[in-house]
Amino acid sequence: MDALTSFLGNIDYEVIFQLTFVTLIMISGPVVIFLLAAGGGDL
Repeated sequence: MDALTSFLGNIDYEVIFQLTFVTLIMISGPVVIFLLAAGGGDL
């Protein structure tokens, strides 16, 4: 159990959150463009 708690304590959550948000932003760009194109709206 000590190994598990020390492993969780060593995780840098700030880096994980930053990578997650960057990934979401990179994915959301093309998705918005695709939805606009699929909806027939002008870009």
